[in-house]
Amino acid sequence: MEQITGLKTSDYYFDLPQELIAQDPLEDRASSRLLVMDKETGKIEHRVFSDIKEYLKPGDTLVLNDTKVIPARLLGTKEDTGANVEILLLKRLGADRWETLVRPGKKLKPGARITFGDGSLKAVILDILDEGNRLVEFEYEGIFEEVLDRLGEMPLPPYITHKLKDRNRYQTVYARFEGSAAAPTAGLHFTNELLDEIRAMGVRTAFVTLHVGLGTFRPVKVDDVKNHHMHTEWYQVSEEAAELINRTHEEGRRVICVGTTSCRTVESASDENGIVHAGSDDTSIFIYPGYRFKVMDALITNFHLPESTLVMLVSAFAGREKVLSAYEEAIREKYRFFSFGDACFFY
Repeated sequence: MEQITGLKTSDYYFDLPQELIAQDPLEDRASSRLLVMDKETGKIEHRVFSDIKEYLKPGDTLVLNDTKVIPARLLGTKEDTGANVEILLLKRLGADRWETLVRPGKKLKPGARITFGDGSLKAVILDILDEGNRLVEFEYEGIFEEVLDRLGEMPLPPYITHKLKDRNRYQTVYARFEGSAAAPTAGLHFTNELLDEIRAMGVRTAFVTLHVGLGTFRPVKVDDVKNHHMHTEWYQVSEEAAELINRTHEEGRRVICVGTTSCRTVESASDENGIVHAGSDDTSIFIYPGYRFKVMDALITNFHLPESTLVMLVSAFAGREKVLSAYEEAIREKYRFFSFGDACFFY
């Protein structure tokens, strides 16, 4: 039996200079840099993202996550004390009930009431859930999405300290279905023009939906990777997308996932023979070295945080030592990291 290495969280640590964490999106989405790695040989090339066309072949299928980020960050005050509080919407659990992340947690016990903005949105804490998250019920007049659009802010990851000038820059150009607390960032590099050029080459696109939770950014706090508790996320695969992905493999072509969220979706929706089934469900799939990929043949992704579940997923696909050596080269070459940063293509 093959010995699986890289099952300690510390195996995924790398030292990243603070100045390489991208704070703002580039003017032109497709002008970010692209590190390309052949996972068999470890050969690395340095390109520009629009060059991705040169690595795609007619008949390939790109799998894209069409989730849309909601302005999930709400700033309000506690009704009895006037203290400032922050609520981050994670998952809708009913008409007006949400699982949320709250700050400061100590002050927001069940029964606490919060007011947002001009008072047109109020909330009551109902319960404390796993990992300290809160079950919250909202009160408002009209349509919740419209109220949220007016009062909410984009939930940028904590390592981005600059204010986002244009909300749409934290959405993919193909975002359709609202529900994410974070963007599927590998898709941020595509423009409509680039997608049109790719389709004109005979490359197909399959859209799936996975609503990204903030667990994506949650650090792994256990020493043994296998003991990490993965958050759940809701996904949906249409009949059309499942049929196209399955047909791609029947034809001997490649399924290329745009981002770790697309990867988690197709791997969750497939059976042990790699056949993708249409439908929707919650997934808590955790992919780390030792995992056997059933659907994905190549991956377009951003650079991820040290010791994160995402760098573990990429390592499961391309090999931990090769991935960390690619990251070391990217740091030497001053690539931009994380959500608004540059991209990699592993094939």
